[in-house]
Amino acid sequence: MANSASGMAVGDECKLKFQELKSKRSFRFITFKIDERTQQVVVDRLGQPGDTYDDFTASMPASECRYAVFDFDFVTDENCQKSKIFFISWSPDTSKVRSKMLYASSKDRFKRELDGIQVELQATDPSEMSMDIVKARAL
Repeated sequence: MANSASGMAVGDECKLKFQELKSKRSFRFITFKIDERTQQVVVDRLGQPGDTYDDFTASMPASECRYAVFDFDFVTDENCQKSKIFFISWSPDTSKVRSKMLYASSKDRFKRELDGIQVELQATDPSEMSMDIVKARAL
């Protein structure tokens, strides 16, 4: 079903891969992009379970928008091992205005398709999704 605001559909693979990340922990992260030709959100890249947060941030293009989910493992102050799934909206200042608008108008609809997101983060440059910010948002 297309998003009425932007006309973007969500590819079935997006939902399937997200379910695999959430339930089977098959991936550390998934990046998604909007395919303007087909007018839908599609899987861009799958991060392997052993990948780190640095691998994830390095996979984000410097001048193109993306959506991403990241399975963040951490230890609480009470020494409990936990995990939270982050939804990250990456919209670098250097990306095209049209692209930023398209991603912004499609974000909420896409996010609703991914049931199980616990924390949302928006970033326009790498400092806005640093490990310190992620840790602070997870706790």
